[in-house]
Amino acid sequence: MTTHQQLKPASDMAKMNGVRFPNESGEYRRARDTLLAEEIELRRHIERVAEQRRALPPGGVVPKDYRFEGENGVVDFSDLFGDKQTLATYSYMYGPKREQPCPMCSSLMSAWDGEALDVGQRIALVMIARSPIERLIAFKKQRGWRHLRLYSDVSGNYTRDYVSADDADVPAFNVFTRRDGSIRHFWSGEMGSEMADPGQDPRGAPDLMPLWTILDSTPEGRGSDWYPKLNYTKS
Repeated sequence: MTTHQQLKPASDMAKMNGVRFPNESGEYRRARDTLLAEEIELRRHIERVAEQRRALPPGGVVPKDYRFEGENGVVDFSDLFGDKQTLATYSYMYGPKREQPCPMCSSLMSAWDGEALDVGQRIALVMIARSPIERLIAFKKQRGWRHLRLYSDVSGNYTRDYVSADDADVPAFNVFTRRDGSIRHFWSGEMGSEMADPGQDPRGAPDLMPLWTILDSTPEGRGSDWYPKLNYTKS
């Protein structure tokens, strides 16, 4: 979608909806079609934001070729691109002082493991943490991840530059490009806790976690008293 396109009003498009379900009331249908118009507007806004993101001017040149411990040995940052021109990195919360990885990060990564082969058709995708690579591999096996590429930022140089200047154990999603011989930072999620709306957990938009997208479509919603766990036991 481009900004110069003339789009039909969302309310008019919603009137074209012919969906009906057994025994639904007129009140339900009117409310649902009003919501449908809002959903159409949301879809359009998401596309406008994505278009604006794609149009960002060139970001800063990556200052050094960071080194990482991978599952198959030491690699440089430039190696992470493989044969792709774009690299997405997710820094997850599994610092050397943490007994186990963050459950929220682990939930997201479990979902991404199932998408990694598809994502890999377009861009390079890697997961980075500060713990030694042996710990990352052990948890990968425990979790049953098959397709995620894991790397340890042993020195913390990358983490301090692109995740937390204080080397804090926090998550971050960064995108880099390799164009015309230069590796540059393209985009990062920058919505911090200070930008959270009242009554909401900090989150980016769109939300990177499929879990929350699913729950947002239910009457229970994502709630405020439940978060993913690393393990669930049957009662």
